[in-house]
Amino acid sequence: MSERVLVVDATDQVLGRMCSIIAKRLLEGYRVYVVNAEKTRISGRKDSFIREYVGFLEVKSVRNPKHTPRHPRNPVTYVRSVVKSMLPMDKPKGMEAFRRLRVYCGWPSSVKGEAVRFKDADASRLGRSSFTLSDLKGFFSVPEAD
Repeated sequence: MSERVLVVDATDQVLGRMCSIIAKRLLEGYRVYVVNAEKTRISGRKDSFIREYVGFLEVKSVRNPKHTPRHPRNPVTYVRSVVKSMLPMDKPKGMEAFRRLRVYCGWPSSVKGEAVRFKDADASRLGRSSFTLSDLKGFFSVPEAD
């Protein structure tokens, strides 16, 4: 049986909508490659997102400060964590689906195929302010593509 592969170009796609579609496709059995993760758009005002994220970064464990919540520091882990939160990770099908997800900054040479863009997740439909993950230079370090 041939494996169903889906290559998603995240350029100017709204993060939440794109990730919900990706989570559904992962549960259907697709292997999903997300490219250009740093160009994903987040809806809303940049300053309010930064204020909320700074508060999230300050969360520490009182009992054992070594074991704090994981704070994603680059677009790849941020997109992966958003998709992971949309999957049923307490069940085997959710864990298997998450293993089939690959996220990249840029377009690596190992990914072959034509990229898909979701109409429902297009940022041009927003009609309000939005910003990309690469705009958050102080919080996210954007790794170089292969």
